[in-house]
Amino acid sequence: MSNQHGNSPGRFDHLLNSPEFEQNPYPLYHQLRAEAPAYWSEAWGCWLLTRYDDVVNTLRDHKRFSSVGRLTSVIEQELPEPVREQIQPLVRHYSTGLINVDPPDHTRLRGLVHKAFTPRVIERLRSHVQEIVDGLLDQVQAAGRMDVIADLSYPLPVTVIAELMGIPKNDHEQFKAWSGQIVEFMATPRPTPAILLRSQEALLALRSYFRHIFAEQQRQAPREDLISALVAVEEAGDKLAEEELLSTCVTILIGGHETTTNLIASGLWALLQHPEQLQKLRTRAELIGPAVEEFLRYEGPFQRNRRIATEDVRLNGQQIKKGELVVQFLGAANRDPAQFPEPDRLDIERSPNKHLAFGYGVHFCLGAALARLEAPLAINTVLRRMPDLQLATDKLEWQNTVFRGLQELPVTF
Repeated sequence: MSNQHGNSPGRFDHLLNSPEFEQNPYPLYHQLRAEAPAYWSEAWGCWLLTRYDDVVNTLRDHKRFSSVGRLTSVIEQELPEPVREQIQPLVRHYSTGLINVDPPDHTRLRGLVHKAFTPRVIERLRSHVQEIVDGLLDQVQAAGRMDVIADLSYPLPVTVIAELMGIPKNDHEQFKAWSGQIVEFMATPRPTPAILLRSQEALLALRSYFRHIFAEQQRQAPREDLISALVAVEEAGDKLAEEELLSTCVTILIGGHETTTNLIASGLWALLQHPEQLQKLRTRAELIGPAVEEFLRYEGPFQRNRRIATEDVRLNGQQIKKGELVVQFLGAANRDPAQFPEPDRLDIERSPNKHLAFGYGVHFCLGAALARLEAPLAINTVLRRMPDLQLATDKLEWQNTVFRGLQELPVTF
């Protein structure tokens, strides 16, 4: 591509696509922030923003940096016509719903959905979440070892969100499989037809499952769960159309467990890497609130967000053209020294800590309150019940796509 995308487009692309970036993206984030804060990636076909202020300003400015088309533009780019026709169900799904629209549509949808996620509703879950945590740890306590992810940080949020939605326990494993396949296309900057078709197949299966549940609930008396609340929700005679309802349920299910799974595991990993911080939290359990905020900043489970430029915009000396994709690196913004002194240092008492792990502006994460309930309970309970907690290996593998997290976290105690 010509220099219309800055002086040296693509010069960091070999690093973006390297195994080193997958395992530890922070050195490249620092380099981009210093040398190319608005960087055009040829390999990814988008602009990358790494400075805190740029990320905040573009998240806030939904008129010039829109959520409409942010996923469908990636799905459809550079694909042969037959493939484009095949993946229309995927395109249609990601053209509607909470995360794919701007105000005023977004305002209406969020107003309807938010009722099921009020702090009061979430707080009512506290004792039940504690029960689930204790039950999961009871199963491994005698063994003296566990994989934090398989034994705790995955089953906890998936159980909570599935129960919240009224989904039977027998189906939780199936959800894990569907969810992993659906997010595959989001996690790939330029997904192949095979990836898109795999994601679509899982998505259609999940949508069909939800349709079955909606139909069941309309036949029966409404229950005390999130899907019942969403099906029944009304505001000034308004309600969710079926497409919006399906899109919203998929978003809540995936968002409700992928990120919290990684937050709990990455938080415990960060503590094990910083024994002095671990000791501080053991002796002062009340620090768990700010500690979880620091885990969100230090090793955010949701690393990058997408927007489409709706007009030509000049940013950091670069010309972003109307229709181009802009990727906001939340993980880079959260390590920006202009905002966070000593950004690579873990400090569980860091204050202020205005991290962007849950996004910013109108699309601020709907499930933030739920994550802020689950992660502190899980982490503090582990520290209380397992005084000799230690890593069982020094060979840990990270995935660093849209979601960042460990593949597994084996520990002894």
